[in-house]
Amino acid sequence: MVQAAAVLTDVAVFSHVETLSLAADVTRASALSTDLARAQTAISLAFHICFAVFGVGMPWLLLFVEGRWVRTRDPVWLALTRKWSKAFAVLFAVGAVSGTALSFEFGLLWPAFMARYGGVLGLSFTLEGFAFFTEAIFIGMYLYGWKRLSPRAHWMTLWPIAIAGTMSTLFIITANAWMNTPGHITEVDGKVVSAEPFAPFLAATAPHQLVHMLLAALMCTGGIVAGVYAVGLLRGRRDAYHQRGLRVGLTVLLVCAPLQLVVGDIAARVVGEKQPIKLAAMEGIGHTQTHAPLTIGGIYDEETGEVRHGIEIPNLLSLMEGFSADHEITGLSAVPPEERPDARQVHLAFNVMVGLGCALIAFAGATGIAVWRRRRRGERPLLPTGRSWLWAAVASGPASVAAMMAGWEVTEGGRQPWIVYGRMRVDEAVTTTEGMPVIFAGTVLLYLGLAVALVLILRRMATGGPVLGGAIAESTTTPDIPDARPAPAGQPAPAPEASARPEASALPEQSAPPGGSARSEASGFDALTTEPPGRPGADRPGAGRAGQEGDAR
Repeated sequence: MVQAAAVLTDVAVFSHVETLSLAADVTRASALSTDLARAQTAISLAFHICFAVFGVGMPWLLLFVEGRWVRTRDPVWLALTRKWSKAFAVLFAVGAVSGTALSFEFGLLWPAFMARYGGVLGLSFTLEGFAFFTEAIFIGMYLYGWKRLSPRAHWMTLWPIAIAGTMSTLFIITANAWMNTPGHITEVDGKVVSAEPFAPFLAATAPHQLVHMLLAALMCTGGIVAGVYAVGLLRGRRDAYHQRGLRVGLTVLLVCAPLQLVVGDIAARVVGEKQPIKLAAMEGIGHTQTHAPLTIGGIYDEETGEVRHGIEIPNLLSLMEGFSADHEITGLSAVPPEERPDARQVHLAFNVMVGLGCALIAFAGATGIAVWRRRRRGERPLLPTGRSWLWAAVASGPASVAAMMAGWEVTEGGRQPWIVYGRMRVDEAVTTTEGMPVIFAGTVLLYLGLAVALVLILRRMATGGPVLGGAIAESTTTPDIPDARPAPAGQPAPAPEASARPEASALPEQSAPPGGSARSEASGFDALTTEPPGRPGADRPGAGRAGQEGDAR
């Protein structure tokens, strides 16, 4: 009996140890799946958002530049339209691939989330699909309609593209806003038993998130466009084509940057009311307090609940949130440690976003003052021409994208550990399937391949100048911008060198269509591909061969 009891005891102990070991293995596997799923989703979103912003912003810029060409028939505006439309088509195609992969990840990586809340978010995702296909259809009409539609009809096809891109942003942002501030549903025992059809659109954070994202998309698009043409000017391509490209992109960036400050201030107050723990992580507030300071920079210390090495401005956070120094700011200590976001990460991302945004606003202000002064003195061009200013314009594009990415880190990282704030944790929503490392590696390889292909295509496109009437013309030489590089001491300034590429003579002149009106839609785009009779230089030796080579390109 004693021996039997001993054997049973050993078996029980062994079974208990084996059970604990198995539970530990399951826990480790679950933690690994969660980490890999989060990493894969983060990589997918970061990759896709870079193209999504151009899908939103670029159609509006195209509407402006092609509209200017329709009104003026200035070939430089057409050159900008042609070049931008090609870049937009490539970016849209890559964004469609990454967006499709991302849509599958919701069901594959977060099945419990979609099982519980898919019915709530289904309308937003469905409408976004309709908006995407509308945009894709009209992009096809736009790209293949250059010589099949009149100029005005071709320009009109941009309106559905721009509106559909903006509506896609609306539908996706409202879904994300609902995840941040869920409501307008009834849950019983972890199941949604009723929901308002437009629950995502009624989320408290939806209005400011939508405006914030639309402005960010325009800032990123304008900044990147301005940076590309600023690089051209720095390389000596001082022509009307590069001037106008820089001016259009920079105007969009400089108008939107100050507006972001206002929207961001409103957003911070809504977050403080609806997501106080996220605000605490953003500002590095460890303990609930009144007279809360605003801390610039620094590193959040989890042990002390304070920000080290930062610059504190007393009372300012309470004043900004509640317009009173006595306004109470909820600290991270108000919730258990397992329900707190990573404050170090969120605080850093928030400071990066705000810092870059303030730098862009300062750049906008300095540029505005410079333009005002040059206008008063009657100087041309109105934009500054110094190399330091052009380098700042180059940096404005990457800075806008970095600020946008940091803002999304604040939005998503500040909601952790919840996938739906206060209702469902991330580790409850993640998949339990095996093979996550393989799926993660495949996703990374997919995006690396897309990135390499995109860079190669855009580099190939950048080697040519603006496309004008089937010929490639690099520039229209104008005296507007002097060379910013000073001549060596004791030497006269060098005369402008002839470009190795076709100069202004390569720009086809606009011939008046039958009837005499240069703005007649009946002329179509063929007016820019036909050599006007009697054009100076038409009989120049080699002119016909140059045109044939341009058409071959």
